[in-house]
Amino acid sequence: MSSNQIHRDQETLLEFPCRFPIKAMGKTGEDFDSLVVQLVRRHAPDLNEAAVTLRESSGGKWVSVTIVIEATSKGQLDAIYRELSANEKVVWAL
Repeated sequence: MSSNQIHRDQETLLEFPCRFPIKAMGKTGEDFDSLVVQLVRRHAPDLNEAAVTLRESSGGKWVSVTIVIEATSKGQLDAIYRELSANEKVVWAL
């Protein structure tokens, strides 16, 4: 089995719709949390503000934003990650 086949098999482990956490990290103090919410909401318009949690790094320089969405498809998740990864303020997205 090739690595592509293994990867495809792993992708099918999710059953949609499902609750799925999206995580992104960026610099504190630049309205980073609002940016992440805005980017994710483009693909998950029913996003509930209560689904957003923030965690600052111990030094306070970075903030991690976690948003739990009701994911409807792999395509939706891929689009969210593409958008987050393309934004220069997002250091990483998981």
